[in-house]
Amino acid sequence: MTDMPRRDALKVIAAATVAGCAVEGPKQEKTMTLVTPAENAVRGMFPLGFQWPTRDPFLFCVHHDDAYPAGNERFGPAASLAGRDLGQDFAGLDGWRMYHGEVVPGFPSHPHRGFETVTVVRRGLLDHSDSLGAAARYGRGDVQWLTAGAGIQHAEMFPLLDRGGPNPVELFQIWVNLPRADKMAAPHFSMLWNDDIPRVVAKDEAGRPTEIAVIAGRLDDAKAPSPPPKSWASRPDTDFAIWTIKMAPGARWTLPAALTGTNRTLYFFRGAGLKLGGRDIPASRGLELRPDVAVTLENGADEAELLLLQARPIAEPVVQHGPFVMNTREEIRQTVLDYQRTRFGGWPWPSHDPVHGPEGVRFARRADGTVERPA
Repeated sequence: MTDMPRRDALKVIAAATVAGCAVEGPKQEKTMTLVTPAENAVRGMFPLGFQWPTRDPFLFCVHHDDAYPAGNERFGPAASLAGRDLGQDFAGLDGWRMYHGEVVPGFPSHPHRGFETVTVVRRGLLDHSDSLGAAARYGRGDVQWLTAGAGIQHAEMFPLLDRGGPNPVELFQIWVNLPRADKMAAPHFSMLWNDDIPRVVAKDEAGRPTEIAVIAGRLDDAKAPSPPPKSWASRPDTDFAIWTIKMAPGARWTLPAALTGTNRTLYFFRGAGLKLGGRDIPASRGLELRPDVAVTLENGADEAELLLLQARPIAEPVVQHGPFVMNTREEIRQTVLDYQRTRFGGWPWPSHDPVHGPEGVRFARRADGTVERPA
């Protein structure tokens, strides 16, 4: 990368920080420790840190949960930034991070190729801008599913619109690999607006509810909105699911079986305690599950929340260099050369950290100028 201008090289390095590090191979497979016999529902358990271990076809999952203060006139925090490593602020001082932002929290323009991002914004708002000229403001339960494919630059900023009170932001970002046949697909994003995401409410024998938001896949008669057309999730035989699960105190619910050969991971990220198949699960744990058996979840005394990621593996070689995910080292080298040459369409915005004004109106504007809004 010696011929790449310093600013662009830093952008690639910065984006690698978003991914945790630049690695080769499916690193997520190395983090699971088998702790139970194969005949049991729980095959492995691990503590949850900032970045969560994943399995093929998932590359990466992170839970951003920041208690931002009131905003200022530039949509950043109305608070001192002293003591923060601006540009690389991941320490969580005072309960929030600037990440790679220097004025507004978030992730200024950076490139991707060869995979998808699924961004589930549970609280707050996120401003998307990309090298094709598309833009979006979404949040409050909305999801953006972006196929980077052949290459795109985008910015993901967290504008702090409330100047009179706190601006909490909570989101998951999940990276999903693309198979070799679709790695060079044209970039595309789908908006899954909050009101279009089906939710199943199941009540146990005592009437205690469990609510499942079906972001991808199907549960009972609830079918998620369509993902982008080249996504692994769009194939009918991949057993793909992304669900969030909220359990009332003491609630019981049975997670139905998936197909044999599916990779299935459950992340218990909020709550005091849980029983899974009769086994006590401590707070803040990830669980690698046997897919082909149903398992009963029994919540403890506090409300609990979980994230489910499951899919059949792509089972192809993974070579990752920060924000680029391909099948071979030569393809990574070519990707770097392509980015040097084309910047994946350049950057049409006046800054590398654009935000979309003071109004809290959610929208998506495509590269062709068409505008989409939630119903």
